[in-house]
Amino acid sequence: MVESDEPVGVTEEQALDIQRIQKRLDLLDQRLDNIDTMVTAVAERVMSQLITVNVTCPHCGKMIEIALVGSQKPRR
Repeated sequence: MVESDEPVGVTEEQALDIQRIQKRLDLLDQRLDNIDTMVTAVAERVMSQLITVNVTCPHCGKMIEIALVGSQKPRR
């Protein structure tokens, strides 16, 4: 028996599957871009303000205050 090395043609069903995968990847890319935009906007707002985080130590019960200061928003 001789095996042929000819490429197998893409069936119509496979072509539709490929199109669906491409569309889903495009939607995922758009969602990631939107998330990036929101995170960047929040980071820029935070960098221009003082943020204080209060944490209670689970061992001794003391309050720990952590202050974050940003002097300027990041530039691209």
